[in-house]
Amino acid sequence: MPPFLDDPDAAAEQILARLDGPLHLGTPLGLGKPHRLLNALYARAERDPSRPLTIYTALSLDPPAPGKGLQARFLRPFLDRHFGSDFPRLAYVGAMHRDALPAHIAVEEFYMQSGALLGSAQAQRRYASLNYTQVPPALAERGVNVIVQKVAAHPDDGRLSLSCNTDLTFDTLDALEARGLPRPLLVAEIDPQLPWLGGSAAVDAEFFDLVVAPPPPHPRLFGLPRQPVGDVDYAIGFRASALVRDGGTLQIGIGALADALCHALALRHTDNAAYRRVMHALDPGIASHPAVAECGGLAPFEHGLYGCSEMINEGFRRLVETGVVRRRVVDKAALMQRLNDGSASELDRELAWRDGEFLHGAFYLGSPDFYQWLRELDEDTRRGIGMKRVREVNELYGLDEGLERLQRRDGRFFNSCMMATALGAAVSDGLEDGRVVSGVGGQYNFVAMAHALPDGRSALLLRATRRHRGHDESNIRWRYGHVTIPRHLRDLYVTEYGIADVRGRTDEDCVIAMASIADARHQAGLLRRARESLKLRADFVPPATWSRNTPERLRKALAPLRRDGTLPDYPLGSDFTPVEQRLAKALAWLADATSTRAGKARTVARALLRPVPVRDDEAMARMGLEHPSAWGGRIERRLLAAALEATVPDGA
Repeated sequence: MPPFLDDPDAAAEQILARLDGPLHLGTPLGLGKPHRLLNALYARAERDPSRPLTIYTALSLDPPAPGKGLQARFLRPFLDRHFGSDFPRLAYVGAMHRDALPAHIAVEEFYMQSGALLGSAQAQRRYASLNYTQVPPALAERGVNVIVQKVAAHPDDGRLSLSCNTDLTFDTLDALEARGLPRPLLVAEIDPQLPWLGGSAAVDAEFFDLVVAPPPPHPRLFGLPRQPVGDVDYAIGFRASALVRDGGTLQIGIGALADALCHALALRHTDNAAYRRVMHALDPGIASHPAVAECGGLAPFEHGLYGCSEMINEGFRRLVETGVVRRRVVDKAALMQRLNDGSASELDRELAWRDGEFLHGAFYLGSPDFYQWLRELDEDTRRGIGMKRVREVNELYGLDEGLERLQRRDGRFFNSCMMATALGAAVSDGLEDGRVVSGVGGQYNFVAMAHALPDGRSALLLRATRRHRGHDESNIRWRYGHVTIPRHLRDLYVTEYGIADVRGRTDEDCVIAMASIADARHQAGLLRRARESLKLRADFVPPATWSRNTPERLRKALAPLRRDGTLPDYPLGSDFTPVEQRLAKALAWLADATSTRAGKARTVARALLRPVPVRDDEAMARMGLEHPSAWGGRIERRLLAAALEATVPDGA
């Protein structure tokens, strides 16, 4: 058995004692980082320039700062409740935010917390642009000599589970061995709150060289606050849901668009009449859309879907609970072939039920409710979830390409992007000045896989416009100085205004299709640039139906469905209390209203000269603004009252 320690500082000393020279430390992305051990190692390295430290990782999650003013009044109590006042922020992340990493310490990330490190020169310089599946060989090339990872412990037999992060550890060990490099020091930190998942995630304790089991109290797992889903998000998610074929395979990303998609898929299965009402409100003729007719549908899921996604999240929880994700796959090619072609016997189906899995992922991340769900799974559901190496999930060319092709029939790969060009390229991870917003992650892998599978399709989801300095800008551009997905891999794009099927199309047809799902205010500019660039015939006239692509028309179409609860603000549950949900909406309205100097002046003047009566005492109490004595507090009370008044639901 490996040594067991209960002190992260003592473990850090042992790690340093066992290794000579610089530390090349790998640690999982997201939830799998052992915060207390990492902080102990960072503190020890910070004090000793003779022991250089390089950390290789991704998605170093850090709770948001409360900020100032109304934002601080809202966030500070929520953050204390959601993360706990003792949550151990990663010391190296705080240093990167300040560009204060010592000269002998470096951090290389291949995926950043979205937008969090745009202003960090140290983070931007040391970003490694890698597909998720390229990370293990890159770590081997860098000579990783220690891997530290958070694990779950089995309550009875002493085994450990990589649980939330089976993604890179095994592949990194293989990559090091392939290069003839020594096995790194493997260190586990047991977290009693981490859900146990067995199968290929489980290892004997001897797999690790050192195990740390810190005493209680144990900080909470990092919980992603669930986001509200707006009209635009719902329109995109519901349109995308019509591209999914029963009996197929599903991969989804994260965020409000993915939440909307999962709500739509669940509604399609559990209340098909309500689902069709939403679809009719968006587009009465959507069932006959060529892309829907070819690769999707509107009917409930008779056979169910198989989930195969690098990240298992809140949306998959809903799809498992509602019976949408339930198609089991097995690791036997002959049996998979019989299940696919309908020749399976009753015994075959019994074997598939006993041995099969309906959901595969490489890591998971979600809300506290999501972690609780994983902890409380019944045994059959737990056996149906398999945590895999990232190359088993994100590409076909892993352990058994033939088997994976059989398992991933009718694959539908849904990911979000920030912008797209009229010629079909996608911008998902960075800005044209070179700064990185997030990272490529698995997006390129999944888009390429959709093209490699004969019945696979990739759909990139994006909002048609964005709000910038008080104005709406188009997210469908003629061109942009950075590309994540090249135009030769163009496939399906979905905005709130429609579906553009551009796979294999000519440039002119692609331009027309992309302009058709753009906001009406920005279509003419796209078409003009296309003509100037010789990509569109001079006599092309856009159909009159394109003029319907407006936010106001969309809002009116969905308003009845918002009021009757078919499209709730938080379809997958909320981490906010009801009063906080009202406040979040009001503060978002206020942020938009004051995003420009002129808007800020108008809003403040209106609040001061024509104060709105307070109609939500509970909200004022939650913000500590019942009876403000200072002048600043009185202004905040008036601004908040105006924002609450402006965001009262219709008919309330």
